[in-house]
Amino acid sequence: MNTYINKGNKATKTGFGEGVLEAAKKNKNVVGIGADITASVGMNFFADAYPERFFSLGIAEQNCVAVAAGMALSNKIPVFSTYGVFAAHRACDQIRISVCYNNLHVVIGGAHAGVSVGPDGATHQALEDIATMRVLPRMTVISPCDATQAKIATEKAILEHDGPVYVRFGREPVADFTDENQNFVIGKGQIMREGSDICVIATGHEVWESLEAARHLEKEGKSVMVVNMHTIKPLDEELLLDLAKRFSTIYTVEEHQIIGGLGSAVAEFLSEHHPVRVIRIGMNDIFGESGKAEELMHRFKLDAEGICSSVCR
Repeated sequence: MNTYINKGNKATKTGFGEGVLEAAKKNKNVVGIGADITASVGMNFFADAYPERFFSLGIAEQNCVAVAAGMALSNKIPVFSTYGVFAAHRACDQIRISVCYNNLHVVIGGAHAGVSVGPDGATHQALEDIATMRVLPRMTVISPCDATQAKIATEKAILEHDGPVYVRFGREPVADFTDENQNFVIGKGQIMREGSDICVIATGHEVWESLEAARHLEKEGKSVMVVNMHTIKPLDEELLLDLAKRFSTIYTVEEHQIIGGLGSAVAEFLSEHHPVRVIRIGMNDIFGESGKAEELMHRFKLDAEGICSSVCR
């Protein structure tokens, strides 16, 4: 059984920024676009290293996306990052028409994902961005589980992928526990822990919380499988079919609305191809609140304790 140890807390936004920087070192066509919140979204590493390739366009997200589309049409690889609520919602029209309709290779970073953003509150906690982005034709949606995976995923999204990509990440330091040499493939989920009694499919920060929940439940004699579904679109359909054949109930866990997110994507696929019961754990049609990250995760039952109570009820 795989055992994951926290190497030290680190923000996934930092991993995103490191991934952009590594990609920029390898390809001079990588350019960055910001919206006056450079450090808040991890783009400061790139901006400091390559100021001539970084363009801060002010708090004008729609314009940023339009400029990114133009750069992509000019053989550049633009990376645009802002808070997820602004990227996914304020600039959705430009992403849909200028980027997705033209199938342009633009990488969009959606920061401040989930309630773990903390004190910025409901206005800045991206809880509907997965739903918005995954419905767009040609869009790839990635939600890495920790800073190390965010770095790897971002670099691959920039250098090895094609078409529009949305990478979702958080602000606050969280457990950094995956291997730098991990086998990360866009569109292929990872079995983090084998189990036979309960199956939990998680994404983003909830992967660590699910692993912690599994360790706790193991002490009670329950064997819990934990899957990291880091790519929400395209889903790993082969893995989902295998899980559905092994478990009569599948739990999904996400720092996102249960409507339209990972749970919906899993349920939609399995209802057509191998119907099993899918129980979605996440934000149930409510907004977040302002507070400390750990307090909010506990209040909304998104921490390990909350996951334990949800899968054992």
